[in-house]
Amino acid sequence: MMPFDKHRMGRCQDRDDRRFARGRDLFDERHHGGGPFGGGGRRGRRVFDHGDLKLVILRLIANKPRHGYEVIKAVEEALGGQYAPSPGVVYPTLTLLEELGHAAAAAADGNRKLYGATEEGKAFLAANQGTVNAIFARMAEMKARHGDGPPPQIIRAMENLKTALRLKLAGTAPSEEQIRAAAAAIDAAALEIEKL
Repeated sequence: MMPFDKHRMGRCQDRDDRRFARGRDLFDERHHGGGPFGGGGRRGRRVFDHGDLKLVILRLIANKPRHGYEVIKAVEEALGGQYAPSPGVVYPTLTLLEELGHAAAAAADGNRKLYGATEEGKAFLAANQGTVNAIFARMAEMKARHGDGPPPQIIRAMENLKTALRLKLAGTAPSEEQIRAAAAAIDAAALEIEKL
């Protein structure tokens, strides 16, 4: 098994990523916002370099078979709640790992699939142990540096509000009534939060 070479495999990996991401950069978290890893004042900072998330997910499912949602939560926990990959990133990556022969899925709990690493996937991880260790060390450093930020549920809710406003304000201009109603809803939410 050859070690992982980002430069040699770049063209093939880019094609696979585009196929699964439908044009989105899987590892550029400007699309996800939230916390110090995207959005806010540090826009454009990447959580993972190209190809890193595949290795992170493969290691997680090699350590313990997991459902896609459990993978999302494990990455979020490893980063102190400051970032969680979206299902639109994780599930295509799991499918790609299956196609590469590095992961296998078994049906469990109805329609949910339980993913685990194959022997080929474990061998691939072993061949790239240095890279995998460096990624997880960087994640631990990010968690230590930023893990005391807002809880992920609050970040998600704030991002939902920003998205709802952006969608409402895009295209046709809102009426005065809609503007007043939106401002009143935001003010009411702020007052409720102050009472907590």
